[in-house]
Parts: sequence; structure tokens; C-alpha cells
Amino acid sequence: MSAQSTAGQVIRCKAAVAWEAGKPLVIEEVEVAPPQAMEVRLKILFTSLCHTDVYFWEAKGQTPLFPRIFGHEAGGIVDSVGEGVTHLKPGDHVLPVFTGECGNCRHCKSKESNMCDLLRINTDRGVMLSDGKTRFSINGKPIYHFVGTSTFSEYTVAHVGSVAKINPAAPLDKVCILSCGISTGLGATLNVAKPTKGSTVAIFGLGAVGLAAAEGARIAGASRIIGVDLNPNRFEEAKKFGCTEFVNPKDHNKPVQEVLAEMTDGGVDRSVECTGNINTMISAFECVHDGWGVAVLVGVPNRDDAFKTRPVNFLNERTLKGTFFGNYKPRSDLPSVVEKYMNKELELEKFITHQVAFRDINKAFDYMLAGEGIRCIIRMDA
Repeated sequence: MSAQSTAGQVIRCKAAVAWEAGKPLVIEEVEVAPPQAMEVRLKILFTSLCHTDVYFWEAKGQTPLFPRIFGHEAGGIVDSVGEGVTHLKPGDHVLPVFTGECGNCRHCKSKESNMCDLLRINTDRGVMLSDGKTRFSINGKPIYHFVGTSTFSEYTVAHVGSVAKINPAAPLDKVCILSCGISTGLGATLNVAKPTKGSTVAIFGLGAVGLAAAEGARIAGASRIIGVDLNPNRFEEAKKFGCTEFVNPKDHNKPVQEVLAEMTDGGVDRSVECTGNINTMISAFECVHDGWGVAVLVGVPNRDDAFKTRPVNFLNERTLKGTFFGNYKPRSDLPSVVEKYMNKELELEKFITHQVAFRDINKAFDYMLAGEGIRCIIRMDA
């Protein structure tokens, strides 16, 4: 069906539904309601699996909200728009994003923040903001949303503020991974740490986000990019992303921050922490050089964790920062990140290690749970 013929109508399509926590997803026929005011219905062409999907699918540390449609890294086209949507039209190529940019709150109006008051990530909410209802159902039974995107469906509905319009020439099977982790790591380095050309950068944690942070350091022209990880199997892969040296904390009988300080004549210029482990966060801060060192925290710690360091580390002019989604405003900034790829400045292909058909989506979960690969692209047409 064309976008014109579906406007205002319920669409029946395939979706991968999580009926229970930790159980394989089931491909079902679902009904997707038309978008309401300030909403957009999207046809998803490619999606990807992120650790966040797996975490909440397993229902770790949260109240389970099932049945649910997960997914938040994706690329697609606009099917139809609701009342009040003016800057998007059917056929536009877009990336749905787990956070948003309403354009009206204090955060959106600030050049220093990307944390929208209205559309900040909410993993507990499974309904749309406008009316508190879902847009998915099966035989009248509601199916809940996930972080406002739910891209494990051939069609989905999102708030217009969580949809970034991009260059239609960009290949959606590549740029779809910019919807979450890759942009987070990249922006943590380029937008927040801001290493200068020739500087030394330490990256703690060499998963997808850490490798993206290393990619940012490579783009910035860092002369030394030191990968820090407990898994030595990641070191060879990390060379593709610019890492020049590697440190495994288990190989040393002293704190890793002391090891890095000895390697770099007093400390690295910048560090980016991508694990969420509180002790690693402390190491990332204490390994930067006094006088100018900047450490950026990206990983999400446990809620009750406390950061402990000596105040003199701050008095000696080390800086500690945190970041959310790499400080990118989704609608305003993601199009320019896509252009970095189109201009061959940013290399995305090396992040994509697997591809599966939508009907085999559970294989993507198997790859991630086994620690295999970085990103798995899920083709919705197969």
C-alpha cells in the first residue's frame, strides 16, 4: 500500500512481540493505529539490536511490562503524519530515536543541553504521550511500546520530536545504527571530551559504545588511543577503530590509572568511560593529567553507586563530565552525523558484523548474548 492509501487507517503488519521476559520473540500480525496529534507513523526498513533492548527484555532491575515490542535503532520512511506535524511528510527518510527534541522546553532551547523535558528517555512508559494509549494491538489486546520507538515492527508510531529527517541518499542499512549507541560513543568524544589533534585518549570498555568513542578520537586526530578492557579478545578488533595501544587491568598489580599515568608521562589528555562500572569510572577520572585532563562518563552505573575520589583531583584542575546520547540533539544534530558518514569521515561498516532476516530476529539476540560481534542489522523485508 502507498503512504497516501494508508493515511488515517489501521495497518496490519508483522512485528516481533516479547510476550514474556527473557523468552524468544514471536513474529505476530499486529494492528498499528494511525498517528495522533504530533505523531508520525513510520515504515521500518532496517533495525538493529542494542544492549538496552536485551537488558529490558530480560527484565533486569525493572518491573516487567509485557507484551511489548522492543527496538530503538532503526531507519525507515514516513508513512503518514498526525495533526500538527509540519516538517515531515510521507516518504521522508528518517531515524527514530529513543530520546527526543520537542523544541520548546528549556533544554531544547539551550545550546548546552540535549535532555528534552518532554521526550527524555522513559523505559517504564509503554504508551504514547498524547492519550496514554498504545498504537499496537492484537485482536483488541494492547501491545506496549518501548522508549517511544518499538522498531521491531514493520510499522511503528513515534512522537515527531523523536524522529530525525536525514539525507535520502544515505543507506538506511548502515546509518540505522546511529539511532543509539554509536552516536552516544562518538559524541562523547567529539562533543564532550573534545580531544585536540595529537592528544592522548584512553577508552574504557571496548564494546560498541567504546569503539564508537575510539572512532571519535580517530576522527579528532588523537595520536595515541589507548583501549582499556578486561577481555583481550577485543583488542585486535579495536585496532580498526583507531586504538593504538591496549591495557588489560588484570595484567597489572597496581591500579590501572597508575599504569596509564606511567605510560603517558603523568596521565592522558582525555578519557571516555563506557562500562558503567563505578570503579572503572573512578579510574577513568584519576588517569587524566592534572591541569587539563578531562574525563567523560558514558556508562550507566547502578542507582545506588557512589563516586569516591580525593577532592584534590578536582583542585588540580582535572575535569569530570557526563553525557547523554553524546550531547546530540536528535532532530538538529543527527542529520550532520549522517553526513559525516556520507563524506567518508565516519566509518560505519566496521560496526556491522552480522545481518539477519526479520523472521530470524532471535538470532540477533543469540549473537549479543554470546558476545559475538558489534551490531547485527535486521532486514524487515526478509
